[in-house]
Amino acid sequence: MTAVDQAGNFHAADAVMARWRHDPHALVQVLRETQAVTRWLPRDLLGHIARTLGLTLAHVEGVAGFYRFFHLGPVGGVHVLFSDNITDRMLGSEVLLAQLCGRLGVEVGEVDPHGRFSVDRCSCTGLCDQGPALLVNHHQVVTRLDPARVDQLADLLLAGVPPEDWPDDWFQVQDHIRRADVLLQGLPNDGPALSGVLAREPSELLAEVERSGLRGRGGAGFPTARKWRACAEAEASDGQRCVVCNADEGEPGTFKDRVLLRRHADELFDGMTLAARAIGAQTGLIYLRGEYRFLLPRLQEALERRRAQGLLGRDVGGVAGLHFDIAIHLGAGAYVCGEESALIESLEGKRGTPRIRPPFPVQRGYLGRPTVVNNVETFVAVAHIARRGGGWWAGIGTPDSTGTKIHSVSGDCERPGLYEYPLGTLIAQILADCGARDAQAVQVGGPSGRCVPSSGFGDAIAFEGVPSAGAFMVFDRTRDLFAVARHFAHFFAHESCGLCTPCRVGTELVVRRLDKLAHERGAGRGSAFDIARLHELDTLLHSGTHCGLGASACNPLRDTLTHFGHSYAQRSTAAHFQPELDLDAHLSAARRVTGRQDPGAHLSTEHSA
Repeated sequence: MTAVDQAGNFHAADAVMARWRHDPHALVQVLRETQAVTRWLPRDLLGHIARTLGLTLAHVEGVAGFYRFFHLGPVGGVHVLFSDNITDRMLGSEVLLAQLCGRLGVEVGEVDPHGRFSVDRCSCTGLCDQGPALLVNHHQVVTRLDPARVDQLADLLLAGVPPEDWPDDWFQVQDHIRRADVLLQGLPNDGPALSGVLAREPSELLAEVERSGLRGRGGAGFPTARKWRACAEAEASDGQRCVVCNADEGEPGTFKDRVLLRRHADELFDGMTLAARAIGAQTGLIYLRGEYRFLLPRLQEALERRRAQGLLGRDVGGVAGLHFDIAIHLGAGAYVCGEESALIESLEGKRGTPRIRPPFPVQRGYLGRPTVVNNVETFVAVAHIARRGGGWWAGIGTPDSTGTKIHSVSGDCERPGLYEYPLGTLIAQILADCGARDAQAVQVGGPSGRCVPSSGFGDAIAFEGVPSAGAFMVFDRTRDLFAVARHFAHFFAHESCGLCTPCRVGTELVVRRLDKLAHERGAGRGSAFDIARLHELDTLLHSGTHCGLGASACNPLRDTLTHFGHSYAQRSTAAHFQPELDLDAHLSAARRVTGRQDPGAHLSTEHSA
């Protein structure tokens, strides 16, 4: 890098840090916006950022190395990332990836010799209803890939055509709302204005949410009112409390929040503002997943409009003393940041490592302040409950699972998209409505959820039945459920934050064992021993990990072993244990370099003598 390049990088970083008021807690945002200009993050640039923000180089390098979307080495001027969810692969993404790399003359993860482009994979981009899909430079999406589109993409990249001059229809994202209920239909036109609802006492708002029976829509199902009340009653040393919206939606197969953010952003902002009123918060933050960067301009415009309308800022909605505003922070590609304490760490400019609890975020969250964290769907539901009443919401669904749930349906079905039903709806009903034929299994709630076999299609989606964070991936009888579980195992191993040994090592051991069973060069490498070891690893990860990621990482393994054991048995045909490592083969290269004989050759010479 020349001195001119270095000076230009430093100048770009200085401008970004000034926009963020040299706040070290904004480090993730500083790195993201700087890299958008510099393309990657050289060590000298990280050192300059560290010095300017008063941080250590080790801290800044540690943060930059944690997130998938930060690059510590050069990438191409156009960086293409293929979405790598299992549903993308079912639609042929790997064949299309190979086609593009072949046309461009690069390998996956490799930069063109002239620095023009690079191609790689990324986790699910939240576009499973219109895949295969890819990201371009982390902020543009291309949907509905096919061989013809990939050929045209290769032509444009080889010709040096910038993404802004690519066909407009490539970037179109459809909402695909197939069945709308109360949330996806939007607020009624004759409902009360937000200002009227905000005028109610905080205790009244809390009581209404409590009456509704609303539980968090992120998967865990914690009662919303109980969380809010705990935050309102927690001691705030500086009098400040925070409301955080988890819009990370990183669970593969989930894309409901993408549509809510596009169509119902005002209900989200209403819900966050109502939460601020209920708990006495002044600060609102939305943690938007990096893959949804294309939604940012529209969201920012909506926030500006609300400020102009007096719905954000000082005395919100005309309520004296209600001072509340919302800012958006972008993630940078880390599944673990969907865990609320890891998300808060990322908001504070750190690696997204889950915290040890207690204290819980409602006691000490963002910057040590009592903090409520809920997801997009939960806050949208609050906007309805505050206007229509807790009793109205409680009258939908079941007594233990009130209200509706939005499902992101993808995979082997005729009509992928969003389906909203009252909780308590049978899995079979959703399958019938989406046009799933001859389904053998459904992955409910994403990889961390449950793999439900056909014998369970009569079960209901509910907290007391089959709980769901929103994903609903359908697999027909042509699919190999072992291959599905193996793909999810690779995902969890890659996404482990590395903090605790059971998760960091355990997920990798699961991958190695499954890879051994899937060994393509020689049937019979797997044995009953390998299946037993997988059961042991499942028990270990479910009982000994630091956070929910490690505990749920073996859910696909456990369910597929239980319900589709034949997929494993047909790969474990060896009569005796077969070692995973062929030590002699691995040492043969070293013997050739040193001129030593292979043991087999030595024995052969002695025998012939």
